[in-house]
Amino acid sequence: MATLKTKTQQTLDLLRAHESRNVTFMASDGSWPIVWARAKGVTVWDIEGRPYLDLTAAFGVAAAGHANPCVVRAGQRQMATLLHAMGDVHPHPLKAELAQQLSALTFARWGRGGIGKTIFCNSGFEAVEAALKTALLATDKPGVIAFEGAYHGLGYGALNATHREHFRRPFRTQLRKFGQFLPFPAADEIGKRKSNDAPTLRRLELAAKNVFRRQRIGAILVEPIQARGGIRVPPPGFLPLLRRLCDDHGALLVLDEIYTGFGRTGRWFACEQAGVVPDLICLGKALTGGFPLSACVGRAEVMDRAWPVSTGEAIHTSTFLGHPVGCAMALANLKELHRLRLVPRTARIGKWLREALAELSRVPGKFRCRGCGVGLMAGIELLRQDGSPAGSEALAIIQRMLHRGFILLPEGEHGNVIGLTPPLTITPAQLRRTLRTLAEEIAACP
Repeated sequence: MATLKTKTQQTLDLLRAHESRNVTFMASDGSWPIVWARAKGVTVWDIEGRPYLDLTAAFGVAAAGHANPCVVRAGQRQMATLLHAMGDVHPHPLKAELAQQLSALTFARWGRGGIGKTIFCNSGFEAVEAALKTALLATDKPGVIAFEGAYHGLGYGALNATHREHFRRPFRTQLRKFGQFLPFPAADEIGKRKSNDAPTLRRLELAAKNVFRRQRIGAILVEPIQARGGIRVPPPGFLPLLRRLCDDHGALLVLDEIYTGFGRTGRWFACEQAGVVPDLICLGKALTGGFPLSACVGRAEVMDRAWPVSTGEAIHTSTFLGHPVGCAMALANLKELHRLRLVPRTARIGKWLREALAELSRVPGKFRCRGCGVGLMAGIELLRQDGSPAGSEALAIIQRMLHRGFILLPEGEHGNVIGLTPPLTITPAQLRRTLRTLAEEIAACP
């Protein structure tokens, strides 16, 4: 008699048959993936009805919790009123309101008497590409300095500044190679911060100046904290150094805050940790809480210098630009982040989490563990005793954690960093339970 397939098996069979095989990883033993059915707050239920604690916020999107009721209602109301508009032709009010709100949260709040102007996009990499175009138009210099370990998305423009060879190698013959990569300063290590970062930053400064001498560089593009690069936190002087380099060489400082933005690090934006104001900032992920919408926001003077007044045909646009449903959800989401005081709350919980990760790094077993992060962007790096990255072991631990009801993801080039980027609504008790279970799995890893 044939065995009845589970709902999970039925779904995965359909994907095997009809989705590109490079998209969804499916373990041969059936241990990965689960199939999501619904989510609420910090909990996800799979198609079989099993609950999981989500420590990823679905790639950092669900900052105010999955299916936040206020955000959901805003999207539902908008769908019933105006489901779609006409991007760069006939605007709708919410696009104007959201552009104003993003200006108020960024350049207007940061001072210098300026405001911000926005280009709306759909996904994070599109916001990065809008920023790259802005930098070229504003400076007439095509070169871009980016950093080793950087992840800025996989579109052909953004891919020139994304460092990992896994993503770049298959398409090298079509890349223009306008991105020049410099070393990202040594990652933060909880409890073991170097007493003097000056030599590292001085070497970086000399390398950057050499690039500026050799090429026409219009922008430095950087993540204030590298997320997919392995939750790598640079020294405090890193962003101020980049700001000075841009000012001295007539380049724009472009911050990719797609992952770090909207409270993830305990500030509205990670650049505020260093007191640095960029020329352009790329936003996405947590902007709407679950709808594809991103934004490139720039100083008004820079945006006006770069982009001409429209004469009826925009030179950078898309069908779904400033989508009304996304704008409605973003406005509601920003209100929720304010109402729930999630940004200061994240700073408080993040301080406790750093201390807890320092304890986790002392778990006995076969690994050297390193805790890292700021706010609720944290990770545990696993190294073998010889110092090599324990990527396969980290993945095995993540798979076992999934079976115990915890959703986690590997980060870093070698996949040996267990990332923690939960919804900002997570409780300390839920984090304690996660770390306790992680400690058990790390200690028990064969």
